Formats: sequence, structure tokens, C-alpha cells
Amino acid sequence: QVQLVESGGGLVQAGGSLRLSCAASGLTFTHYAMGWFRQAPGKEREIVAAISWSGISTYYADSAKGRFTISRDNAKNTVYLQMNSLKPEDTAVYYCAGRYGSISQSEYDYWGQGTQVTVSS
Repeated sequence: QVQLVESGGGLVQAGGSLRLSCAASGLTFTHYAMGWFRQAPGKEREIVAAISWSGISTYYADSAKGRFTISRDNAKNTVYLQMNSLKPEDTAVYYCAGRYGSISQSEYDYWGQGTQVTVSS
């Protein structure tokens, strides 16, 4: 079965950096666009970034532009989210998601369990 497993979350000071990883298994990784979403307490889940199967096309939420970078290594079946200049408002559970086909802001098929990111001020 398909599994997406996030790692790399943790506690960081404002202005610091974290690199999240998502290891995929049980799927043909190159058939899937991948995305990172987050959900803060009391808030709706929102997309942070997405990347096409090839890594050529990317999408970033306005809140992530200039600070976050999504990438993927198809040889390792892994997608990454490099987060720099972190702010307290970035605090959330971050989820990795896979979507069969093209890059999109919605309609993802598979989800990871989430990893907590906490940014202290």
C-alpha cells in the first residue's frame, strides 16, 4: 500500500531553518505530483507548496514564497521542503501529499501522518 512518511519537523527559533523530508513507498513516484500542506491549531489545512513529477514546475503559497523551497529526488522517492526564515505563524503540522498526475493545489490522493513544526519567538 501507499505510504508517505514525513520527517524533519521540530522546534526552531524564529529566523531559523528546517528541512522536511517525505519518503514515499508503494507507488510509482514519478507518476505523482507532490505537495506540502500545513494545518495550524484552529485553522483550516492549507497548501504550502507543490511540485510536478519532474520537479520542473512548482507552486508556492504567498506565505511561502521567497522562504520555502520544494524539491524532489525521484531516485530516492523523496520530496523535500526547505524552510528558511521561519516565523511563529509557520507553526503547524506539516503534511506530505501525493496526487496522481499533474501539479495542483487540491485533489490529492495520498497523505502522510504529518510532522510538527514549532517556531518560537
